[in-house]
Amino acid sequence: MSKPNLTRADVTPRELWMNRRQIIAALGAGSIAGGLGLPAWAEAHLEPHSWEDITGYNNFYEFGLGKGDPAENAPAMKTEPWSVRIDGMVDNPGNYLLDDLIGDIPTEERIYRFRCVEAWSMVVPWNGFELNKLLTRVGVRPEAKYVAFETAVIPEVMPGVRASILDWPYREGLRLDEAMHPLTIMATGIYGRPIPNQNGAPMRLVVPWKYGFKSIKSIVRIELTDKQPLNTWQQSNPDEYGFYANVNPEVDHPRWSQASERVIGAGLFGGRVDTLPFNGYGDEVASLYEGMDLAENF
Repeated sequence: MSKPNLTRADVTPRELWMNRRQIIAALGAGSIAGGLGLPAWAEAHLEPHSWEDITGYNNFYEFGLGKGDPAENAPAMKTEPWSVRIDGMVDNPGNYLLDDLIGDIPTEERIYRFRCVEAWSMVVPWNGFELNKLLTRVGVRPEAKYVAFETAVIPEVMPGVRASILDWPYREGLRLDEAMHPLTIMATGIYGRPIPNQNGAPMRLVVPWKYGFKSIKSIVRIELTDKQPLNTWQQSNPDEYGFYANVNPEVDHPRWSQASERVIGAGLFGGRVDTLPFNGYGDEVASLYEGMDLAENF
């Protein structure tokens, strides 16, 4: 695996760096110190982006098309109380208050690379828990093969929903083995603070080896099913967006190359680096796709 041509200065200004030793010390067992976060090369070469970059540069089209629109419009969304519907092939279906659903599942910090399908990237210190812990809690039936997700639809505070940009609600899905993988998390915070609305409060999915649109925000429904779900962007334009959406520098988007990415905060033309297969997490996840044609199953 080739190493990224990044330095700390490419990622975020010196005065905003988080001390790496403090990060590692705060992680505890089972996080990146335990081998479930960044690969070793990334651990040594990347630092998290600033709070301002992470929370101010977002795609959340329910709140508008501009990168700054979510930060401006999303704070109007009320996230307490928050209910999540769990249904389909589970032992304990129901409508759960988020606090009851999460219960005593411990959270931890995971510092992950985040790669957007638009060919930009950043590094985010998420706080959350492995999705497999939640799924185990509700009981996955043997016939289940996929996990489907839906985002909240609140037209009175979501101008993008009122404008019918896409077919709402926003939907995403994972194969069950992807959902159960220890790298797949439900994020409830960033930098140890509650996750802001524009980043998907109060709970979002994070799948670090896939393009960012797979990491669905502000989840209100989780369904276990035996049929592959149709995700929103795949429905909108199946020639450009597939179900798997694994980061793959060898498969270009029809309108741009995926061979490299622009690092947010490094300027429009600075900080461009080569994109790595599976966003650099190939050692951990490539075996999930053994024997698959990843160009056909994009």
